[in-house]
Amino acid sequence: MTWKGRVLGGVVVVENGELLPEGAEVRVELPRRSASAVKSLRATLLRHAGKGRRLPPDLAENHDYYIHGVARKK
Repeated sequence: MTWKGRVLGGVVVVENGELLPEGAEVRVELPRRSASAVKSLRATLLRHAGKGRRLPPDLAENHDYYIHGVARKK
């Protein structure tokens, strides 16, 4: 059988409120994106590449510190 749903808060919620049996083994597949959609996304993201200014020199290593406030890596 096939059900459709969405991920909400990290949990797959099945449409129409249907419940699957506890412990049921499931397989989740994401719909494929067309090649043109992937190219379009890539082009959109590349337009922003290299535009960051006045960023901390350790941003790549400590991005969780800057985004979420966790402890910095040494």
